[in-house]
Amino acid sequence: MSDHEPAERPDEPDPLEAIFGGPVPPQLRDALESMGLGDIDADQVAQMRSQMEMLMGGGGGDDGPVNSELAHDVARQLVAQEGDSSITEATRRDVDQVVQVATLWLDQVTDMPRPDGSGIALSRAEWVERTLPLWERLTTPVAEGLQAAMTSAMQQQLSQLGEDGAPAIPGLPPGMNPAAMMGQMEPMVRRMSASMFGGQVGQAVGTLAGDVLSGTEVGLPIMGDESVAILPANVAAFAEGLEVDGGEVHLYLAVREAARVRLFAAVAWLGPQLLTAVEDYARDIRINTEGIEEAVRQADPQDPESLQDALGDSLFSPEPSPAQQAALTRLETLLALVEGWVDVVAAQAVEPHLPHAEALSEAVRRRRATGGPAQRTFASLVGLELRPRRLRDAANLWAALESQHGRDARDEAWGHPDVAPSGADLDDPLGYVQRHGAGGGDVDLTVTDADIEQLLRGEAGPSSTREAEEDHGGTDAGDDPRT
Repeated sequence: MSDHEPAERPDEPDPLEAIFGGPVPPQLRDALESMGLGDIDADQVAQMRSQMEMLMGGGGGDDGPVNSELAHDVARQLVAQEGDSSITEATRRDVDQVVQVATLWLDQVTDMPRPDGSGIALSRAEWVERTLPLWERLTTPVAEGLQAAMTSAMQQQLSQLGEDGAPAIPGLPPGMNPAAMMGQMEPMVRRMSASMFGGQVGQAVGTLAGDVLSGTEVGLPIMGDESVAILPANVAAFAEGLEVDGGEVHLYLAVREAARVRLFAAVAWLGPQLLTAVEDYARDIRINTEGIEEAVRQADPQDPESLQDALGDSLFSPEPSPAQQAALTRLETLLALVEGWVDVVAAQAVEPHLPHAEALSEAVRRRRATGGPAQRTFASLVGLELRPRRLRDAANLWAALESQHGRDARDEAWGHPDVAPSGADLDDPLGYVQRHGAGGGDVDLTVTDADIEQLLRGEAGPSSTREAEEDHGGTDAGDDPRT
């Protein structure tokens, strides 16, 4: 009988073939048997087979860097565990009406056209279904880097076997051809990597679904259309403890979401540049290869999940590369500009109508400052943390621009990426306002903190109407937005 043939057991299946679902290559069989896996009972086989199927995504044939099927299943399971309910027709009608009201209010404070989409109410599971494809796209560069790093780590361990004759992975027999062993293991390593990252994506998106209040609250156009989406269950949870009527909370958040969707719809270059910045950051991310090599050495071969546990939070190298720094600066600036514009426009839209607008605005600011859903998701998926302080800088810039040149100038600044504010402009908003008005005649640039606060509260500053009339020949660009 060949050394590589399983022992004759007429009444028992070969345990290794039972684990792997088919014939096992001879050299891989040698290695596994040397680890003590050649003689295990049926219960152990079933347990290990279950673990292998989990790591391989259930054998679904997903060969991409992110196991999409596993990501979907994990996200949906997490949503179900946390609790989710179907949206009733009455709730859908209520959300549609709230969004219609929010749209009318926004029409009074911006001339950007309405988006084509309508107001929709989403359950947490529906939000997962709509947004998961984009999360997979954004994280694919990181997953590709993880696959390459895990393969490299495994090759490193096997090459050490050839150099000194001692097995780098406990239990591997001496004299084995490392190249042949790697050829047999590499497909499995790639599937393990795809499943590990797929599980991580699913965990992050499922967690985010339980927290996010509206379709694009993370600051990215992740819905794929111009729908103004609200998650009623999450909004209700957010409203608890605010001492504000729930209907008022829904209206305030609908205005913010409708403003964000309107901006993405009107500014064609904005959404693609945001997504490209995330992908550029993720594409140049450096995987912590030393941590992965250590995880490969320490992982228990009888417990496939131990490799994922061993990686833990050490997946990414702590220092971003110069290319990542550039992408991060672009991303932070664009996200800040989006949220700052939404802050200013939403404040003006709701001020005449909602008695607790100030309190609700402060609640949103606290939510961001303490680590909003976007920050947590980016940190877990691409090692990216956002700095919310830039949002206030951006709001001050938009308010100062409107105070001096009117709301048309505020919105027209989005006309092209080359004329939109930059990160340096967030550090010097009044300098940007001055340059923006250059060539338009002499302008009084005396902008006080009180003027900016008035704009954020939805009130025109003392000089706003005067300057708008001078610059625009008496048009309604500088009119009080409440009229």
